[in-house]
Amino acid sequence: MTERPSASTLFVAGHLAICAATWGSSFIFIKLTDGAVDPITLSVIRAGIAAVAMVLWVMWLGQVPWPHRDEWQDWLVLGSVNGWIPNILVAFALERMTAGMASMVQAATPVFTAFFAHLLFADERLGRQRLLGLAIGFGGTLLLVAPRLGQGGSEAVAILAMIGVVIGYGSGNIYARYRRTVRPERLALGQQVVSAAVSAPLALLIMGPMASVTALREHGWVLLALGLFCTAVPILAFMRLITRAGPTKASMTGYLAPATAVFLGMVVLGERLTPGQILGGLVIFLGVAIITLSPATRTPLKEAGS
Repeated sequence: MTERPSASTLFVAGHLAICAATWGSSFIFIKLTDGAVDPITLSVIRAGIAAVAMVLWVMWLGQVPWPHRDEWQDWLVLGSVNGWIPNILVAFALERMTAGMASMVQAATPVFTAFFAHLLFADERLGRQRLLGLAIGFGGTLLLVAPRLGQGGSEAVAILAMIGVVIGYGSGNIYARYRRTVRPERLALGQQVVSAAVSAPLALLIMGPMASVTALREHGWVLLALGLFCTAVPILAFMRLITRAGPTKASMTGYLAPATAVFLGMVVLGERLTPGQILGGLVIFLGVAIITLSPATRTPLKEAGS
């Protein structure tokens, strides 16, 4: 398959807006379950609803909803590092911390992505301005999480879970960049199908068959919105964005979605941020903004692994 054309500014801005609004809202919908749905059950329902939506979508496009011979690896990798693992970790973390705080930790994803993209891809090299942004982003992350990690307790555990989410999403971004010639709807489909397929037996084994039934009966509309609006829609938009614009630009979603989550957390849930949290978040956002908005440094080097 030939390389896809470069993405226009309008394409990038539109897809970033979709991802920011939908993924940013996901923190709020999870919090609206008020901790009544355990993380594994929430993961399987979220992925299951999104998987059904993606299956119907690709069938409408005239494609088969099962993996081709060369898609198994893509589906398994993205379904794990971008699917069931972060879904469970986010739900676990949100039982122990506010949506605003969780989203600001996740805002470090672009910093992680930019660092490894710099090492692996010639067209993602970081110039001096971007390296400065990388350093600022790391500094903001430390400023945000270090005091709470030092205090220990449930919030420290939640922060470690969100750091796991950052590593997972960043790794998935890099992997999807390697597979940028694959049709984005196939990557989105595979991610959700594998996420649901792995979460389902875990939920049945650990939580029992009635956990999902009870969750859907008591929080059906919230979980439906989480699966469709906050998962299926943004993952398709994100895969389109990352395969056309590359991981550094696509990861700017991690800069915009937390801002949405913080705003909605204040308006919908009445959450309030401490001055230290605000400062740490702003420093992270500044670093990510420098990384994503500064011009790339091009080199004649080949991509790693090419």
